[in-house]
Amino acid sequence: MREISLHILDIAKNSVRAKATLITLGVEVDDAADTLVFSVKDNGCGMSEELLKTVTDPFTTTRTTRKVGLGLPLLRTNTELTGGGIEITSTVGVGTLVKATFGLSSIDRMPLGDLSETVITLVSGSPEVDFVLNVKRGEQEFCFDTAAIKQMLGVSVLDEAEVLQYLTEYVRENIVFIKDI
Repeated sequence: MREISLHILDIAKNSVRAKATLITLGVEVDDAADTLVFSVKDNGCGMSEELLKTVTDPFTTTRTTRKVGLGLPLLRTNTELTGGGIEITSTVGVGTLVKATFGLSSIDRMPLGDLSETVITLVSGSPEVDFVLNVKRGEQEFCFDTAAIKQMLGVSVLDEAEVLQYLTEYVRENIVFIKDI
């Protein structure tokens, strides 16, 4: 993967496949600590301890369409190349948390990519799921919550093209403080 946002997309899609109804995405840039941390937390089916122990092995996958799963192994490698790493916690019936830490100034850190497009791709592709995006850098913070937007608009899903376009621009404008990442 060439961008961190694609890792976020991949993990969040795993959360959707795990029957999550709420997925919380976090991105925090800490310039002082020289880290970029992202997290994906869901309330999906969770993983057993046995699966959790092997989930970063490329030959471990729960998918039946192929025998190889490269998402988490590639993420682990990409974080480690920058001096970071990943943490994965999961409880069956409760959900999963994937947290990835990258060295911010590492020459080996890939760019963040288009986070707004990633989020709206998730929202439009899984309208039955509620997504929360929390972005923080220093004193600047932004929170995007699809449940609150659905309530405000009086709709149960966000699937209108014009609304999705507006939301893409809304997220992009409000996370400009991480644009250079």
